[in-house]
Amino acid sequence: MLEMKDRSGRRLGVQDRNSARIGSTQMMHVAPQCTTVDGVLNINKEAGWTSHDVVGQVRHLLGGMKVGHAGTLDPMATGVLPVLVGRATRLAEYLLEWDKEYEAVLRLGETTDTQDATGTVLEHRSTDGVTPDGLNGVIARFRGPLEQVPPMYSAVKVGGVPLYKAARAGKTIAREPRTIVLHSLEVVALHERDVTLRVVCSKGTYVRTLCADIGEALEVGGHLRSLVRTRVGPFSLGQALTVNDLATHHACGRLQHDLHSMDQVLDWLPSVEVDDQAAARAKHGVPVSPERVVSGREAAVGAKPGTAIRIHDSRGRLVAIGRFLDSRSQTIRIEKVLLSKDS
Repeated sequence: MLEMKDRSGRRLGVQDRNSARIGSTQMMHVAPQCTTVDGVLNINKEAGWTSHDVVGQVRHLLGGMKVGHAGTLDPMATGVLPVLVGRATRLAEYLLEWDKEYEAVLRLGETTDTQDATGTVLEHRSTDGVTPDGLNGVIARFRGPLEQVPPMYSAVKVGGVPLYKAARAGKTIAREPRTIVLHSLEVVALHERDVTLRVVCSKGTYVRTLCADIGEALEVGGHLRSLVRTRVGPFSLGQALTVNDLATHHACGRLQHDLHSMDQVLDWLPSVEVDDQAAARAKHGVPVSPERVVSGREAAVGAKPGTAIRIHDSRGRLVAIGRFLDSRSQTIRIEKVLLSKDS
């Protein structure tokens, strides 16, 4: 049984641990046998589980297959977690570029040491002076590109040490701000001290830090009370499966229907088809020369410099991901091989 903890390392309550134990027990009754699969699962992470917990449960379910994820969610948060299976684990760096959408509840008037509801309240302040117009005016200042300082309770490393380890030891480390983009930030509801926000943001955005910063801008303080990730790239919460849903589907032989192929999740990248000789050599990491490209060269060349390119063989299979060495030679350097050498 995996020990369930919150992000600051404290153990979850008995009820939460019992819920997790029930889920694990249900999974143990599923025979961990599965044909080789490669693809991405749209998982609905439940509260109290770390993203690593979800990966471990899916790996157990699939009989020890290689499993990873794209985009960490804090234990208190719920919602969409893309889980990568088999060779799809090689795609994490590309999928992390997806934008994300959240429904967040900001509690005004309370500042915590973790910037969310799992932490200790450090200060209470009156919110009597906060008006809807004033709130909307402050919210407008946070739209678009902005600099954000990563929170102390995060996995960001400074000097090779995760910040959360220093935070647990009572230390505060200087952090460099990072540029993020809030594509959309809207007030969905306002009820007393709680503000429900819809957030669409770039990778690297800490929504709890956003909530804390909005609270400070309003001069009342604030923290993230709850968080649901409603979308990651093309994956929405409405189509997401819980781990127990996945176990049931696996037992019924429906797992293949739940998997999104590597080609599907990368369909936003330009694509080229290469001849059989180039495809065979690409499986060994050999660059593709322009005369070996059968189709799609124009779209690939016209893409933004440095854009990743899908490389397909004559059977339509995704062989690898590459990039142009330079626009003049149009030679494609192989970056990730996605088809086995004997396929």
